[in-house]
Formats: sequence, structure tokens, C-alpha cells
Amino acid sequence: MAARHSVAQLSRRAAGTATVSSAPSLSLRLSRNGALQTRSFATPVPPVTQNAVGSKGPTAMVFLNMGGPSTVDEVGDFLSRLFADGDLIPLGRLQNYIGPLISSRRTPKIKKQYAEIGGGSPIRKWSEYQNEEMCKILDRISPQTAPHRPYVAFRYADPLTEEMYNKLLADGFGNGKGGRAVAFTQYPQYSCSTTGSSLNELWKWRQRLEGKAGPGKIQWSVIDRWPVHPGLVEAFASNIEKTLAQYPEDRRDQVVLLFSAHSLPMTVVNRGDPYPAEVAATVYAVMQRLKFANPYRLCWQSQVGPQPWLGPQTQSSVEEYIAKGQKDLILIPIAFTSDHIETLFELDKEVIGESGHQDTVKRAESLNGNPIFIDALADLAKSHLNGGVACSHQMGLRCPGCKSERCAESKKFFAGPENAFAV
Repeated sequence: MAARHSVAQLSRRAAGTATVSSAPSLSLRLSRNGALQTRSFATPVPPVTQNAVGSKGPTAMVFLNMGGPSTVDEVGDFLSRLFADGDLIPLGRLQNYIGPLISSRRTPKIKKQYAEIGGGSPIRKWSEYQNEEMCKILDRISPQTAPHRPYVAFRYADPLTEEMYNKLLADGFGNGKGGRAVAFTQYPQYSCSTTGSSLNELWKWRQRLEGKAGPGKIQWSVIDRWPVHPGLVEAFASNIEKTLAQYPEDRRDQVVLLFSAHSLPMTVVNRGDPYPAEVAATVYAVMQRLKFANPYRLCWQSQVGPQPWLGPQTQSSVEEYIAKGQKDLILIPIAFTSDHIETLFELDKEVIGESGHQDTVKRAESLNGNPIFIDALADLAKSHLNGGVACSHQMGLRCPGCKSERCAESKKFFAGPENAFAV
């Protein structure tokens, strides 16, 4: 995504003087014949006073994410939904048989893991907090689209997409009243298995709950990727710098930075999924911000099952570096916007805890409530709201190996038929 203000501006809220640019950062403005996009939402409006209901409000800001069980008792249902999703874990024609088998076998083990990190995932707490804080800023910096109302839609845990959509309708959106909603993915790097799956689910419930409705349906637009937004880059970089400061100065520039992202099955990668390239773009942007002061590598975590996944794996990378004598390592969860089991258990307890060098192998703090990150979310949202676009230009393009008709229909809906490619 294009940058529209400096990192210094993004950081001012932490010092109490936030200023955020109003320039748009998304690019899908024109159809292929050069005409203005038909699904445009932004038109000139007179200014309104702060805290007043905007002439284009209210606006629902819907955070999309994988989610996680808030309690140990929710683990079974969470895993059942996760392994039933062919977008995330493609098991072919045997999905409905193998998925439940894998989830039932893994449930006891995963329950123990959640018990060790406090009895549940904190991802709902952080998602709701981040969205609420973002909406407070938006009410101030984008009064014409106020009030901004926060919603969370998880793919595999409560609140599920169906629950969120019914709440939108109950809160006065749709049902002949119209209203605008922005689906804001909390996966900064786009993958068909994460953001794509969430948007497919959102499209499904839109069709079920509003597909046959008359005029006055909810107007949807999408923030579908933001891998190199300057605020995201700055938030990651500042957390890395804080962690580097924990090492003696004479060893600091020799610490190896290991960026860790959730892996993908190679069947998904070879289909043409853009995720590996976008994760690499985030890593490179962060290293540019850090002036390439440290050696670094990108590795991948959370492989499940026997089929080939994108590597190298994070745990084996740490073990092999230690075996080579490189014991000063920082793990950076580069594709996550908050803590959850992949950071609190997999990285902290398994990778670091089993390394034998907890004093020298460390993890950079997750973004969580970082005010620089919250400002970045608000800047992204404001640019999108002002930009008059349905989604990014990339959103309309299917992967070269995609065979999913649901994906094709979802892209036609969100991007508009004139901006959906290879469908």
C-alpha cells in the first residue's frame, strides 16, 4: 500500500499529538476502460462538526481474522471448523472425512497448550481492543463517515462471521436501510487461505442473509492487504529495536533476526498464492527501516500434517543456528497482529523454551496494543474510506491455479465484475 505520511507523523500519537493524512492509499479507482469505478463510495461532502453523525455514516468497521478459542472448552469446535476449511488446509475430496479425524485427535493436545497460556487465546481481546481504539481515532479524523462502529468476525471461533452479520442487521445496517461496512483483514499479507477464506465466508453469509433482499442492502468494501504500510513497518521495527537493546552493545549488531510467519502447504504456494511474496515484502521493508544493521532470515512455522509445507521451519532454523554457534537470535512474528497460541506457546514455549538458550534466544513483542500500530490501522481505514474504492486492484485477480468457483464469485462481488480478472 502506498505511504501517505511519514513515520514521524504516525508515531505522534504515542507522544500525544497524532496527525493522520487524509490522502487515499488504495489504487482501484478506474475500470479497465478508464471509466470511474462503478462501486465508488466517496463523493464530496460538506464538513461536519466533530462527534456529529457524518453525512456518510454510520460506518461498520469489521475486523477479519482466524480467531482462537477464548476458553479451553471451545478448542474442539475451533479445530473442527479449522480442519473443515479447504481454503486453509486443502484435503481434497476427503476433507469431510479426514478433517474431523485430525481435529478430534489433536483436540486433547491443543487443549493442554491453551491451558499453558492462560486457558484460552487472547486474540479476541486484542482484536476488539484494536478495533475500538481505531474507531475512536476515526471518529475524530474522519467525522464525515462517523460514527464508526467496531465489529469482529472470526473464521473459526466466536464471534463467527454469521454472528457478526446478524449483529450488523440487528444494529440497523441493511434491511432496507443501507449503510456502509468495511471488511478490514487483520492479515497484513494476503493469502487465499486466510483473507481469501474469510472473504469467501463473508460473501456466503451476505448471500444467505441479504442475497434476496431488495434495495437498502449493506454496501461492502474491503481493505484486503497492507504488507508495507509505514505504520506497520514502524511498529515492527520499534519492537525489534527494544529487543535488540537487551543484548550487550558489543554483540548487538551480530544478533540474527529470524522473521517467522505461518507456513502454507506447498499445494497452496504452487497454485500461485501471493502470501510468500507479500510476507517477504514486509520483511524487506522492516529491514530497510532498520538500515539492514543485522543479518536476517525469513522462516515459517505451524506446519500440520505430513504433506510438504513452505520452509524452512522456524524451530529447525533455531536449532541449526545454535548448532553452528549462533546463539543470539530474535524471533519476530511478522504475519501476526497480536498474540495467540502461535506466539505464546509455539514460539515462546516450544521454540525458545526447548532451545536450551532462553537467555540469548528472544522474541520481539507482538503488536497488540502498540499505539503506533493503532494509528496505522486508523490511517489505513481513513485512506480507504476517503478513497472511494471497493478493494485493492490485486484483490480482483485469481491465482493462476485456482479452481474454486466460490473464490470467483466472491471476487466478482467484492471487486465488481469489471475488476475481477481470470474468473
